Amino acid sequence: MLQQPLIQQLQTLRLRGMASALEHQLAVPDVAHLSFDDRLGLLIQHEVADRASQRLHQRLRWARLPVSACLEDLDTKTARGLDRATLAQVTDLAWIAQHLNVLITGPTGVGKSYLASAIAHAACRADFVVRAYRLPRLVDELGKAAAMQNRSSFFRSLARIDLLVIDDFGIAPVTEQTQRDLLEILDDRYDKKSTILTSQLPVEQWHACLGDPTLADAILDRLVHNSYRLNLSGDSMRKRKTKSPVAVTAD
Repeated sequence: MLQQPLIQQLQTLRLRGMASALEHQLAVPDVAHLSFDDRLGLLIQHEVADRASQRLHQRLRWARLPVSACLEDLDTKTARGLDRATLAQVTDLAWIAQHLNVLITGPTGVGKSYLASAIAHAACRADFVVRAYRLPRLVDELGKAAAMQNRSSFFRSLARIDLLVIDDFGIAPVTEQTQRDLLEILDDRYDKKSTILTSQLPVEQWHACLGDPTLADAILDRLVHNSYRLNLSGDSMRKRKTKSPVAVTAD
């Protein structure tokens, strides 16, 4: 069979990784000395790697992480009060399969959103379904769902996500309706899926921030007691970034 039609057929079959690898083999004379099994194995390996890359790209695009971040670039040298043992447990990702939560707190600029995004990025690489919202945007999406009369469908879609990231909790007053929506979201996910939540407020202040004592009790009961806590401290990394271009974290 002619080489170019074969490559086109691989493309038609959506075996793009194999097509690319075959083109590479044809351009490298030394590959011709390999056995058929070896060449086929290389084609299959390239296809598997290409599909994994495409799957990761799709997961990251759907996740809409607040910051482009990965664990390999995480700044662990700057003193920010991170407990290394807890950080190691969180970055291991076993807690996602255990349906636990992660709460990241600290003042503005210390890297909460960056850390949450890096963990979520690792979850995407581990083939988990991830979705991130700033809390104000989540509230907007809930309002749109209500206007379109598909709130139940939106809640079901959130319930299916392996890891839900809610960023910037507590930066503005939370209405009673938002509290009820949060309770429904967290109730659907309790002991079934995992959530990362970031906030400038210490966990001890969340009850007062929520307002309604009954709703606050119910929300925190589903969120706090089965969670890892990462409490960040220190100066704003944004201020450091203006002084040094090597800073990699952002809130």
